[in-house]
Amino acid sequence: MAESNSSGDSQSSRRRSKVERVIDEYDLGEAGDTLVRRWTSEGDDRMSLRALADWFNTRVLEAALERNGETPLEGEVDNLYRLLTDDDASAGSRTQAERTLERDGVDPEELRSDFLTHQTIYTYLTKRRNVSREDTETDPIEAAERRVQGLLGRTQAVAEESLGRLAGDQIRVGDAEVYADVSVYCSDCEQTFEFVDLLERGGCDCA
Repeated sequence: MAESNSSGDSQSSRRRSKVERVIDEYDLGEAGDTLVRRWTSEGDDRMSLRALADWFNTRVLEAALERNGETPLEGEVDNLYRLLTDDDASAGSRTQAERTLERDGVDPEELRSDFLTHQTIYTYLTKRRNVSREDTETDPIEAAERRVQGLLGRTQAVAEESLGRLAGDQIRVGDAEVYADVSVYCSDCEQTFEFVDLLERGGCDCA
């Protein structure tokens, strides 16, 4: 692992990333350091980008409930998060979860907009925190994930730079965030998966 720290002036002058904004907004403290540690750890302590996104988003959900005076029961946050984000959750179950949040004073759409994708976390780790990790070269899945995430990160950076250059004179845009991802569609089971999700789940349902 390698990490370099920028000066305080440069940190304060640049625009905050979504990860930094959400950490501040939900008072998540050292969550950024935890992302770094868990991504770059070795052995069983190492977490994938997808697992990191789920962990972080669950923390966001828990913080949203607690700042509205709620004390979630054990397992309640994980279950709510699953119902809000899992494609296998029924529409009725998702609606019920959303109503539970609304009753507790949490706007479901606003909450979901603050959830992170694995690509957002990858960009934060590699571009903001300047960390990298040595994946096992004998694992073709980790190697493929690393290559694609690197390409997506560069695509996102180019898009952000282009948008920033054009904003104002050529186009009108507010406080925009750029996302880059690759999806895989299986014509047999007629399902679409994000590339990294497909790798980490070991294939689609018809495989």
